Amino acid sequence: MTEWWRHAVIYQIYPRSFGDGDGDGMGDLAGITARMQYLADLGIDALWLSPVFASPQVDHGYDISDYRDIDPLFGTLEDMDELIATAHDYGIRVTLDFVPNHTSDQHQWFTAAVASGRGSPERARYLFRDGRGPNGDEPPNNWKSVFGGPSWTRVDEPDGSPGQWYYHLFAPEQPDLNWRNPEVVAEFASVLRFWLDRGADGFRIDVSDALIKDDAWPDTATGEPIIPKGEDSPVHEVYREFRRVMDAYPGDRMAVIETGAEDEIVSLFIRPDEMHLAFNFKFVHAGFDGPKLRAAIDSSLAANAAVGAPTTWVTDNHDTPRSVSRLGQNATLAGAYVPGTMASGIFQEVDLELGTRRARALALVLLALPGAAYIYNGQELGLPNVDDLPDEVLQDPIWERSGRTVRGRDGCRIPVPWTTGANLGFSRARAKPWLPIPREWASLSVAAQHASADSMLTLYREALRVRRASTALGRGTLRWVSAPGEADDLLVLDMVGEGSTVRVVVNLSGAAIDLPEGELLLASQPVSAGQLPAIAAAWVALPPAPSIADRLISAVGDLTEAIPIVPTLRPGG
Repeated sequence: MTEWWRHAVIYQIYPRSFGDGDGDGMGDLAGITARMQYLADLGIDALWLSPVFASPQVDHGYDISDYRDIDPLFGTLEDMDELIATAHDYGIRVTLDFVPNHTSDQHQWFTAAVASGRGSPERARYLFRDGRGPNGDEPPNNWKSVFGGPSWTRVDEPDGSPGQWYYHLFAPEQPDLNWRNPEVVAEFASVLRFWLDRGADGFRIDVSDALIKDDAWPDTATGEPIIPKGEDSPVHEVYREFRRVMDAYPGDRMAVIETGAEDEIVSLFIRPDEMHLAFNFKFVHAGFDGPKLRAAIDSSLAANAAVGAPTTWVTDNHDTPRSVSRLGQNATLAGAYVPGTMASGIFQEVDLELGTRRARALALVLLALPGAAYIYNGQELGLPNVDDLPDEVLQDPIWERSGRTVRGRDGCRIPVPWTTGANLGFSRARAKPWLPIPREWASLSVAAQHASADSMLTLYREALRVRRASTALGRGTLRWVSAPGEADDLLVLDMVGEGSTVRVVVNLSGAAIDLPEGELLLASQPVSAGQLPAIAAAWVALPPAPSIADRLISAVGDLTEAIPIVPTLRPGG
């Protein structure tokens, strides 16, 4: 068993925004397949595709009406088969988004549940409850939706009378499933098999830790839902069943979970009989802060090591403002994990030069640490967040559900720029991209960066090339060289592999520092006279330690020099 996922670099594609194959302004599967050579040249090991399944697109595909079909926006099942086959030809694995917490309200299960009435087996697949008050006119409790507003929506009964309420953690169009129902578990195990049979190499599981809700449905002081995640939660048996499904297939299939829980909870989901990887949001939240980065690295590695699981490292995804902008305004993500929000707001002035410099340095940290790394499409180009989209083009449901107070995640989902021509090569000249692409992104396009030695794209390509050839980077054992608190603006660690050690030096300060002796493998900024500039990182291959024999020879030599040689006197001499 290769367990390729332990050290893989996985590239997340937001299908709407990667490549438009049919020229309608919307990214699609054909557009991804056509760019497979680019992905192979980049040097990634696997893809993660955000949802492309049949959907009304209320939440851009995270509201699925048919888990076994492709939405016409993106193509057909045959297009997906071709994408998987082409990726495999290039040696690239394909992982798909898996959304088990909720379905679309247009899924056949939900329409049957509404039509079937109280107490029916169809309703038992979801979380229907009677309302409070004399006529059931009030929601069952005060829990709030992640997207704003209440988490409950009332239905009309088959006879037209006001009826029960159903729970939705997100939008009303995304009713939550009842994961205490064995029928639900069996159905989604079958969905996994459907895609594994078609060649999928794994899954990213959306909102993984939220499947089980407290079925006493108590009010809470803040309106936050109670979601059991601990060792006794039934959610873990769900993932054991999923693991049994994946283990029955050849090729070392895998799944990565999404959870914003604390390390000790996250580690429960990646025990040997549950899932394989978990996104490390603590690392995302650390920003460009030395002590926070070190604490995130240490705590994540320790918690995962306790259950024998590798750690994943990620700075960007489709739910977070792009790191170039975050790092250029000293912004941090709000709370444990709140889509589309930042603690300090996204309309502060952004220093993109500073943000880009920090993002370049952080890329070398991301790709050096032991475990798997995730890259979000456009991250390798240094794309910033687009925070000045006109109100009328915003599409994230958070915008409307929050009463137009939270602008949502559209700013990190702008289509990828490929060339300097019309629509920057994303789509045909006469098409209207689903979100507007800033014209100034021409200078950040793949074509503009391809041949530039100092571009972000070149940095990522070279970093992935060096990482792939190394036994230390991404694969070795981490040993800290700098002591905690020694210098908050300096991180130094060794990645120790078989027969090699790479020192990772991260200079978070405003002044240049000396690099250690050794071979400079890569730096995020030009190095001169052995000095690493301010706000930069470098990989230095340390000279091999002398062998025992070399040390003995050296010691004997030192001894010989220290003892005076006395001539031998011979008889008669």
